[in-house]
Amino acid sequence: MSHAQATPRAPGNAPHPFHLVDPSPWPLVGSISALVLVYGAVSWFRDHAHTSVMLAGLGLVAITMFGWWRDIFREARAGHAHTEAVCHGLRMGMSLFIASEVMFFVAFFWAYFHSALGIAPMVSQWPPSGIQTLDTWHIPFINTLILMSSGVTLTKSHHALRHGHRGATKAWLAVTIALGVLFLSLQIHEYGQALFAFTDGIYPSVFYMATGFHGFHVFVGVCFLTVCLNRVRVGDFTPAKHVGFEAAAWYWHFVDVVWVFLFVWVYWWGNG
Repeated sequence: MSHAQATPRAPGNAPHPFHLVDPSPWPLVGSISALVLVYGAVSWFRDHAHTSVMLAGLGLVAITMFGWWRDIFREARAGHAHTEAVCHGLRMGMSLFIASEVMFFVAFFWAYFHSALGIAPMVSQWPPSGIQTLDTWHIPFINTLILMSSGVTLTKSHHALRHGHRGATKAWLAVTIALGVLFLSLQIHEYGQALFAFTDGIYPSVFYMATGFHGFHVFVGVCFLTVCLNRVRVGDFTPAKHVGFEAAAWYWHFVDVVWVFLFVWVYWWGNG
């Protein structure tokens, strides 16, 4: 077999399997949207001014995300744009994104252990005096069971998709989304029960930053999975090609693993 026959090609006479995207307005629109959002947010954080500018920027970012991803979905539906080489690149991109998210949480754990292990000279005990920590085996433990269960249901959904069982894929994916919403609801309730505020010292600051950003990632994951559920419903995914579903599953399992570390070190070991 010749090299030309062995190498997958794009449609037409393109001598490569890669997708050269058509001109798109979204990079420019996204840049402008981010500028408006950051300007409005900085003004609002500084003196609660330009609230409308911040909301307008947030709306523009949402429109950019919707429009850009809609175009990518259309490219995937076309059947020729997302070749194996392109799908490999998408998987690599998602892998690198998750790697960057790992380092994001490493920063929070670094700050946590810097104080918890007595490295910081101003911290003499952990948890600091006056801090009443949350009960490890109440909501945190329940939320751990919820997230671990959601990882199982998502795996079952992925397994059903790979075997062409669309009904089971949708059912297990819906259960995963519901478990994610339940986790967020319990975390909000937990924050309402906490007896310390964000500004009460190093423990509350690191606690709310680490668990709060994890909660934000759960919210993003729920949105990600909801989009996948709709794409399953309209028939976007096939047993052989479902890169978007794989990306969502990888992201969700990453969120699960981060929570295990948070539960063990912040809620259990960190409670003394």
